[in-house]
Amino acid sequence: MFLALEAGGLCGVGEVSPQPQALNGDPSLAEVIVELEDFALPQLVDLTRREGQLPAWARVTHLAGSRSASRVASALVEMAVLDWWLRSSGGSLAELWPARYSTPTQVTVSMLDEGSWADVTSASQVRAKVSAAAVLSTRWDELASLKLPVLLDFNCSAGGPEEVVALLDFARRHVEVVALEQPFAPGNVIEHARLQERVDVPLSLDEGVRQRRDLDQIARYRAAQWVCIKPSRVGGFAQARTLIELARDRGLEAYVGGFFETPLARGANRALAQHLVARPSDVAPVELVDSRLLEEDRGGLGWSIGEVLAATAPLVSRTW
Repeated sequence: MFLALEAGGLCGVGEVSPQPQALNGDPSLAEVIVELEDFALPQLVDLTRREGQLPAWARVTHLAGSRSASRVASALVEMAVLDWWLRSSGGSLAELWPARYSTPTQVTVSMLDEGSWADVTSASQVRAKVSAAAVLSTRWDELASLKLPVLLDFNCSAGGPEEVVALLDFARRHVEVVALEQPFAPGNVIEHARLQERVDVPLSLDEGVRQRRDLDQIARYRAAQWVCIKPSRVGGFAQARTLIELARDRGLEAYVGGFFETPLARGANRALAQHLVARPSDVAPVELVDSRLLEEDRGGLGWSIGEVLAATAPLVSRTW
């Protein structure tokens, strides 16, 4: 989902990738569109009119509400405003977020189907999507052949701690397991804390991290040792940066996650990760499904709207 924001002769572009249906606390595409049309963009326009210019990109997060769809819509607007300001000033992400870490890349594969996996030759770690009931046995040999440490991602699918412990024991016959990600539902810090006491690898929470209060609860109950911060889930880059720093203050190791973004958002996520985190993150380069969607350029975040998007009637098209 792209947003092209034009002001003063310049165009800033943002991107998020909500799923078709709401899942595990994340909003659907339709919900994000409603938030964008009814709340996020009208608020941005009102603020711009009052102040006579677009607000600084880091202020956009303050326009977000508490709804999960509101945070995703805010992230979309924030990225477009950030791109606009970088183009306006001639600045770059490298100047805004100087690289301080050679953040390793993590590549995600699914153990639940027979589809082909992405190229992992440049990755230092694999996130393997698993389920206690549905992992294909042939996949374990394929996973072992990658010869990389593995994070087992349950995506909230575990029925109880016994399932998780059993799968961990089985997986260790094949691969080096470095962590278990989000076995139980978002917000279930008690069950995660009990599981963390039983296993000798870190638990990581992903869907369970959306705001400061989540980090406070995770740290209070010792429900995990790692957290995955996804900028579009938490409300954008300003919020992601704050949450990563708060996680560190609370003794939690953070890494940057992503959804199914194009090089536009993936590149921005990579810059944020290299500025803030040393742990493997979902920032490996990706390719466009259609090279005409976006055009690479030297300004802003490095991409502009391509001919396919420019010629397609957008879902949201308004002029103020």
